[in-house]
Amino acid sequence: MRYSNSPGVIALSFLCLVSGAEAGKLLVIPSDGSHWTGLKPLVEELGMRGNQVVVVIPEASKSMGPENSTTLTLSVPYTKKQLQIMVQANLEGLMSQDASNALTRAWRYFNSLRVLRSYISRACESLLMNKELMQILKNWRFNAILTDPFEPAGVIVGEYLDIPDIYTLIALPCMVDFEASKCLHPVSYVRMRFTHHIDQMTLAERTVNFLRSVFEPMACEFLYSDVNKLASRYLKKETTITELMSKASLWLMIFDFAFEFPRPVMPNMVMTGALKCEKLEPLPSWRYSQL
Repeated sequence: MRYSNSPGVIALSFLCLVSGAEAGKLLVIPSDGSHWTGLKPLVEELGMRGNQVVVVIPEASKSMGPENSTTLTLSVPYTKKQLQIMVQANLEGLMSQDASNALTRAWRYFNSLRVLRSYISRACESLLMNKELMQILKNWRFNAILTDPFEPAGVIVGEYLDIPDIYTLIALPCMVDFEASKCLHPVSYVRMRFTHHIDQMTLAERTVNFLRSVFEPMACEFLYSDVNKLASRYLKKETTITELMSKASLWLMIFDFAFEFPRPVMPNMVMTGALKCEKLEPLPSWRYSQL
């Protein structure tokens, strides 16, 4: 089956999943920054097609604001200025680190996990501990949730509300999406993220790739350790983000094979690389004559 990159076609797929031929209620819990860039046109398209779309955003955000849909704001323990300063400082620190060899790249990767661990745990706690907002979401009786698991708050909320999960995925800091989706990733062929390798690796690069794959579960455990405890406490059962993500109904992979090398995917994964691009215009007629 061929899939189109058109947000309109993808929106129709959503409608079929959410509520058959009728418009439905969709909860959207996005991630900030560039992650919202790929999700926003999809949310707008779904709203224009008659669906009731509710978007939950933090009061302090880099890129999100009131949209053409029902918007619920979430109180967070930081201001927009503090967020910008924190992001800028962390980015400058990470970018200034040496990444010329495998060892220094691994250290840089660990530091990025340390920064993200603090950020995502605070974001999750701000949402889940807001009892008034969570009760509003529960009373709304949504048909499905659309969320970016980069910030796993939406993953936990989907389990709490017991509704189908639809994930948009650019790239997660560790390979939790491979584990959760049971997707094959032979390390002799599929290079690990942030290794700077390509799909045609030398023996030395394949060795590094293999070693990274061995340590990757520990990286995920470190990244999500606080969030796993929070999810278990809130859902009143022992669980992990990996286990919750394994229940996803649909994965929208916002990938472009110009950047992401071909790899095995599962039947419920759809490539939607064009969502982060501007709408393409046809070439002027004079260019056709020169081709």
